[in-house]
Amino acid sequence: MQVVLLERVEKLGQMGAVVKVKDGYARNFLLPRRKALRATEENMKYFEARRVQLEATNLEQRKEAEVVAASMDGKSFVILRQSGESGLLYGSVNSRDIANVMTENGFTVGRQQVALLRQIKNLGIHDVRIALHPEVSAKVTVNVARSLEESEKQAAGVNVLVNTDEDDDALDMELEELFDEGEAALEDED
Repeated sequence: MQVVLLERVEKLGQMGAVVKVKDGYARNFLLPRRKALRATEENMKYFEARRVQLEATNLEQRKEAEVVAASMDGKSFVILRQSGESGLLYGSVNSRDIANVMTENGFTVGRQQVALLRQIKNLGIHDVRIALHPEVSAKVTVNVARSLEESEKQAAGVNVLVNTDEDDDALDMELEELFDEGEAALEDED
């Protein structure tokens, strides 16, 4: 389906561009969200008549987004989650969780604006892009930790998942004991 874009759409084109997209993408995303119109002669005339107004609105929204991006860029947000000893989360952190934490901290962000490639499934510090406008984005840091103390250590660059030598020695001794018990059981069977 041929559509004319009413605003810039990432990885598709600029405002006013006539592009060919799959029918489902146009019907389910672009048309309902008023990001595009079908590229008929009538709609092209309508777009050209409103082009100046659309560009002015886009410019105003972009300026607002740039102001918000300047205040948001580089901020760090802490999300507390339970995890195993290896640092793997029992659940995951998704775009809704990040949007909620940012909203609690004074930034109004929708989950659609959080550009998360995949869910966060382990402890640590993760960079996340926030798309405030099709042409403006900000980068924030999400610190996923088990406690506030742990998040402060992670922010300082300390790896909270590092085992100490004493932990390794204790684990080695346990493994040796289990191995010896298994060998003894095999000898008794013979």
